[in-house]
Amino acid sequence: MIKEYIVFITSLRKEKGISQAKIADVIGISRTSYIDVEKGKRELNVSELEKLANFFGVSAEQILEGVLPDYEKYRQMVLAFLRLDKKITKTKLAKLLYFADFSWFYYHLESMSGMQYRKIQYGPVAESYFRIIDEMSDKGEISIEQTKDGAMLISQTRSGAKINLNKMNNEECNLINKIEKKWKDKKTSEIVDFTHKQFPFLYARDNQVVSYALFTQENPDEIF
Repeated sequence: MIKEYIVFITSLRKEKGISQAKIADVIGISRTSYIDVEKGKRELNVSELEKLANFFGVSAEQILEGVLPDYEKYRQMVLAFLRLDKKITKTKLAKLLYFADFSWFYYHLESMSGMQYRKIQYGPVAESYFRIIDEMSDKGEISIEQTKDGAMLISQTRSGAKINLNKMNNEECNLINKIEKKWKDKKTSEIVDFTHKQFPFLYARDNQVVSYALFTQENPDEIF
């Protein structure tokens, strides 16, 4: 029987239009060996799994569990915040998205987008955040401008335009509204300092995936 994670990586590879030869090169094995992986005849070792996860912008855990983040929903979450606040710094927006995903997990034991977050200098950030922001900018969905002090400000390209949030339900939109309202007047440095004091950040090593489960030990009233 083909394991779930093999079906997952095969589907993900085909969805992105990536050849088996490219994946084989990324993880350092021959194309024939990688074909055997997709056929269930060969197991990936830990090193190969981590290289594959980094290439796809997901965690090793997500591959093993066969769970793919909903990238389109994550994009809509970005736009949902921008429709409420005309301009948000790139770092602050990353933290608001973290609050939305982890707060949703607090009550539903699943994140809003399915994204994994890693511990970096400025707090937990979704693994594909920077790539998705760049893609949205390239497509003209958002605009990015740099301030005199070097901060990157993100805004909706067409301010006031109706945004398609068809992947989000009313409860999810209401949660984002509450989070934005609570943190609207807070400086980026304040929200970064706040995330640094939370269990998911404190108990993760640098660049390690932060734990959703640990967030259940936090007080959601402090988030929204």
